[in-house]
Amino acid sequence: MHSEFFCLSRTSISRYFRLLLAITVGLATAFTTGCGGSSSQTTLTGNTSVTVLASSTANDQLSSFMVTINSLTLTSKSGATVNVVATPVSEEFIHLNGHVEPIATVSIPQGDYVSASATFDFSDPVCHGQAPGMDMTDSLGGGPSETINLPQPIMVTGEAMGLVLNLQVNEYPETCPTPTEFVFAPPVTATFNLAPLTIAAQPTNSANGLAVGLEGTIASLGSGGSGINVDALVDNQGPVWQVSFNGSTLFQGVSGASQLTVGLPVNMDLAIQPDGSFLATRVEAISTDVTTLTLATGPLMNVVNSPPVGFFTDASQEGYLPWGGTGSGFGPVNFANAQFQISGQFENLASLPFAASFNAANMVAGQNLTITTQATVVEGGPVYVPATTMTLVPQTINGTVSAISTTGNFTTYTVTLAPYDLFPQFAVQPGQTTLLTSPNTVVVYADSNTQMLNSTPISVGGVFRFYGLVFNDNGTLRMDCAQVNDGAAA
Repeated sequence: MHSEFFCLSRTSISRYFRLLLAITVGLATAFTTGCGGSSSQTTLTGNTSVTVLASSTANDQLSSFMVTINSLTLTSKSGATVNVVATPVSEEFIHLNGHVEPIATVSIPQGDYVSASATFDFSDPVCHGQAPGMDMTDSLGGGPSETINLPQPIMVTGEAMGLVLNLQVNEYPETCPTPTEFVFAPPVTATFNLAPLTIAAQPTNSANGLAVGLEGTIASLGSGGSGINVDALVDNQGPVWQVSFNGSTLFQGVSGASQLTVGLPVNMDLAIQPDGSFLATRVEAISTDVTTLTLATGPLMNVVNSPPVGFFTDASQEGYLPWGGTGSGFGPVNFANAQFQISGQFENLASLPFAASFNAANMVAGQNLTITTQATVVEGGPVYVPATTMTLVPQTINGTVSAISTTGNFTTYTVTLAPYDLFPQFAVQPGQTTLLTSPNTVVVYADSNTQMLNSTPISVGGVFRFYGLVFNDNGTLRMDCAQVNDGAAA
């Protein structure tokens, strides 16, 4: 084991800069709910169930962006105010690149809301880079509470609707980071767009009310197997989701609702219902062992085989171990006896024109993983923290399309990543085996089930975001793609 591996840390020369935040409101001239009817034809009486959803639009320069929202307040045309986010809630936005996650639900009076304000207590954007002999991590955010005005109106009407708080991350200057930028890093500029979301009667994607890949632990069980309450996998003050089941809910890792227990780590897909409630379309038990459980998810930064240790960074975590701290990752884990598995979120793995596998031999830095452990103490080398399960989960990449082709029932897009992406940055490091032949390229596979949410057709030279499972296929990165969005500036 090379000593360079243990230079991994949130560098002591990290400097905090005031984060510049702004919120703008996306206007909808004729917003309609899933129940139908335009705002101009709707009588604005009674209340509407409003679900606030976190999302982001970002390139791949930042690997994490944790924000604590103290409040989000709307002011109506008559001057009345309502709290849409009334209690502090924390969320990590980068893993929601192109996707949504509910953070609050509130019933508010219908009407035209002409302004808004928000306060933020904490922000922690994080980026990575290579320096001689070490992997570097820098925290760029911080600063006191910010109050943000939203001067443009939002129409609240219908039985239920969504409001998407979408973090827009600008391009970080040059390569992020370099040793110089660690000392003189400019502030990250971020804008939150707040826009209404139409909830479909049967949501199919993040643009109409389906939130996929939500992770957390079961906090309590509903009576008679009717549902669960889940604590979101966020370091602190994360949202809590009250989830119901029906006869179509798919259970993975357990035979049904009767096998769910308090403390069980789960990965879920939730459909917002026309009344604003959450229906689980899929519930996957990541692990069935809840004894002294610690659950964490985040990008893999370094892998060595002797001893078999992986270093994870910028992870969200909860559970028994006081592993790292907010945004600092959860350090090295020993995967010698871990059970390797692939998220059950995708059902088409067997039909892919390549062998979609994930194991200790083909695991590479840059992949997004969820891990569990039953360790009761944090140990250093050569033991480290033993992982119980290592699960490959979906992630978003942002890149330029260099070629388009077809393979069987799949359209393939060859996507070139920017140099600051985690895959090219960490493919070659002291102490780890080089497994990738072209770490700056991902071949993306899309089929008829892929949600195409891009506003312009995919073409060579265009920048797009692709969401899916990334596999190492004998040195080539390949993605089983579930969703495509417009790209973010590279």
